[in-house]
Amino acid sequence: MYKDKTLVCKDCKKEFVFSAGEQEFYAERGFVNEPLRCKPCRTARKKAVKGSRELYTTVCAECGGEARIPFEPMQGKSYYCSTCFAKRQEG
Repeated sequence: MYKDKTLVCKDCKKEFVFSAGEQEFYAERGFVNEPLRCKPCRTARKKAVKGSRELYTTVCAECGGEARIPFEPMQGKSYYCSTCFAKRQEG
């Protein structure tokens, strides 16, 4: 049903393939727009945005280790390190 498409990256202007599998993935999730950037440019953009966020350090309520969160911790709230947070999401 889907066929690979060649698109041009908005940032680097290089051609990249929007594969049939990626198109199916987009459709399953209800995305209507094709990607504007190639994978390396998308990754670089995410890193730039993510890297500019201020992270706060607090104590993990589960293991007692360091938990880094993207918002200021509040007294009386429980926060979890990424490992413990992932475990809680699983079960």
